[in-house]
Amino acid sequence: MVGVRARRGRAARRRTGRVRPAPEGRAVTAPRGTAAAPGGPDASGVPEVSASAASASAVEPARERGGFIARAAAVTAALTAAGALAGLVRDQTLAHLFGAGAATDAFLVSWTLPEVAATLLIEDAMALVLVPAFSLALSRRAATAVSATPATERPTGPAAYEDPSAVPDPVRALLAATLPRLLLVLGCLAALLAAGAPLLVDLLAPGLPERGTAVDCTRLTALTVLTFGTAGYFSAALRAHRRFVPPAAIYTAYNVGIVATVCVLHTAWGVRAAAAGVALGGALMVLVQLPAFLRALPVRNASARAESGNHDGLARGEGEKNVPAHPADALSAAGAVVVPVVLFALTRQAQVLVERFLASSLPAGAISHLNYAQKVAQIPMVLSLMLCTVTFPVVARALADGEPERARSRVRRDLTLAALVVLLGAAYVVAYAPQIVELLFQRGAFTAADTAATASVMRVYALGLLGHSLVGALVRPYFSAGRPTWYPAGAMAAGLLVTVVAGALTAGPWGVYGIAAANAAGITLTAGLLLRALDATPDHAPARASRDGHGPVRRARYARSPLPVPVGLGTVLPTLARLLLATAVAATAGWAVAPLCGAALPSAAAGALVVPAVFGVTAFAAGVPEVPQLLSTATRRFRHDR
Repeated sequence: MVGVRARRGRAARRRTGRVRPAPEGRAVTAPRGTAAAPGGPDASGVPEVSASAASASAVEPARERGGFIARAAAVTAALTAAGALAGLVRDQTLAHLFGAGAATDAFLVSWTLPEVAATLLIEDAMALVLVPAFSLALSRRAATAVSATPATERPTGPAAYEDPSAVPDPVRALLAATLPRLLLVLGCLAALLAAGAPLLVDLLAPGLPERGTAVDCTRLTALTVLTFGTAGYFSAALRAHRRFVPPAAIYTAYNVGIVATVCVLHTAWGVRAAAAGVALGGALMVLVQLPAFLRALPVRNASARAESGNHDGLARGEGEKNVPAHPADALSAAGAVVVPVVLFALTRQAQVLVERFLASSLPAGAISHLNYAQKVAQIPMVLSLMLCTVTFPVVARALADGEPERARSRVRRDLTLAALVVLLGAAYVVAYAPQIVELLFQRGAFTAADTAATASVMRVYALGLLGHSLVGALVRPYFSAGRPTWYPAGAMAAGLLVTVVAGALTAGPWGVYGIAAANAAGITLTAGLLLRALDATPDHAPARASRDGHGPVRRARYARSPLPVPVGLGTVLPTLARLLLATAVAATAGWAVAPLCGAALPSAAAGALVVPAVFGVTAFAAGVPEVPQLLSTATRRFRHDR
């Protein structure tokens, strides 16, 4: 009877997540299979993993096993598709009302500011710096809550992951130390750019015919520096807190604001209405996230705790000796990461600046053709990176919790899935570019000649889609550990150099096609350099007992790679080669079928069936492992829904 009761008690404790108090003099060790939190350095300088914070970090794998990532990716995919659709409606509206002439070129020059701001403040720099910072703060919050609570009273499930009772809260302290300063800097920068709009236009497009229009539009779009920065901060904080719906909805709100403003004001303001719409859309990006942000991170509590001066009194476990407790220390650590991240983002966005600078000396409409082709061609890239957007906080949190193997496995899957999605889209773009452009833009002021030119440029851009997607997917692991690394910026600078030299040499004889080809060559080189750095194998030391007896210690050294989570080139290149083969076969089949269907709509619809079918069959025959897995998942889902 006693044995039965003991077994029942152990089963109940496993269900509730409670831990039996350890006898006096014995350490409480983490359950077998649970992840460990980062620890202080041992004699070899390798971080130790203490068992005191293991229960907090164990929640993350449970979330992944429970389908959290799949659900978040599905929601993000739906909202990303909605944003892309709204972006297409925006481009259709601009093409219909303003065509591809000198006025549109002037607006697109002013649109350079929002594009650079989006890269720096939403998509790359802000997220790459703040998601790891908030993930680290959340890890410290969870570890502190666990270490300060008796074992029999520790919460389980999501409460163990995010316990608001810890005082002072490191997450809110980080918020109070960063957000006010950021808003002040961005506000001053926006005012400075608006005042210097004439000089900026001359610098970006010295040969632009409608300079005055471009200056007026630039003064309006300069407001996006403030609004995009605020929206990017909100997005990073919410994603670190596993709130993905509001950040995924920002581009839908942005494009709706542009379309609505253009429809209302285009008669009176002309193309300047589009610039006003950009300014309004930036404000909507902030408003759509504000309620969720205030619920997740109350600003009033953050300010009060930041001013209390008790940051140094935050209790730390053995696994947090190297984590800065004071916001000033956190800012200093983040500052070391900001410079290489910003340099990488600026160098990446400089490709667009180079394109428009070179195209400004070409006939009117060249910038517009490049813009429309790039916007449509990059839709597969945006869709391919949605999974990386969802899993970036997972990778950052895994590294903050001292679990590099979980991060490594996640990055490897993300690379393969991103390549699969973008190459499938590239095959369709190459095969059906004329039909796509005709359906989307050929009406009003956008002529058949514009369609032919844009479609040809789009096919050239498609050659660099894999490079763009890989760069976007690979740069996240580089900065997910929250430590400075200059390698991505160096790789991007090498690619930019190729773009500049090749574009300058080919813009004259080949026009916009040479500029697009230079873009593809530069980004492909960058992707190759980043992939080359993956060729490193982690040197795992076996688990051993810690000196103080507090459970197991796990060590992992990555000596030869700038990546905190090297994957191994031998596991990535064969899969990419098979996917490229499937892309070539699918694009060829689609190109052959396209003329048989006549009009653009039935031809594009037939291609939506032919290209994925041929791509899937070829990839399956070539042995891409993700294809059978995706088919199995889809089959199970279909049977479940029935």
